[in-house]
Amino acid sequence: DYDGVISDGNIWSANDQIIVRSGNVKDGYAIQYALRKGYIVAILSGGNGESIKSRMKMLGVEDVYLGSHRKKEIFEQLLVDKDLKAEQVLYVGDDIPDYDVMTMVGVSVCPADAAEEIKSVADYISHKCGGQGCVRDVIEQVLRLQGQWFHEDAKAW
Repeated sequence: DYDGVISDGNIWSANDQIIVRSGNVKDGYAIQYALRKGYIVAILSGGNGESIKSRMKMLGVEDVYLGSHRKKEIFEQLLVDKDLKAEQVLYVGDDIPDYDVMTMVGVSVCPADAAEEIKSVADYISHKCGGQGCVRDVIEQVLRLQGQWFHEDAKAW
């Protein structure tokens, strides 16, 4: 997810146009590093806007699905497109639209400030809130477990 996971959920706007979302640069570092390590990173977000597209493009994320009002259906198609099984996926969500996907995946994760319904199905609840390092926390733990964190290639962006 994006809003409430990568961003803190706050959106500043003027004249009904979204101007900016706030997030954590360390989350961005972890995302691009996971991509360099060969992991697939995808964004399924009900949100929409150039700020999401441009941030993900800057990090190298190619699979960005915005305006995802039915995340389960998009997720199922993503599994087909990437030749994956749901149990191979770690998903981070924070609110009720993420519920169905979180019950399907191998590892479900949420930020500390997620909705209670999401916390109830999460395999791991990060000690970090959305937009405040939750994504870095999760990616770093996965890469450490895989022996892929803090190699020589980690020192370059």
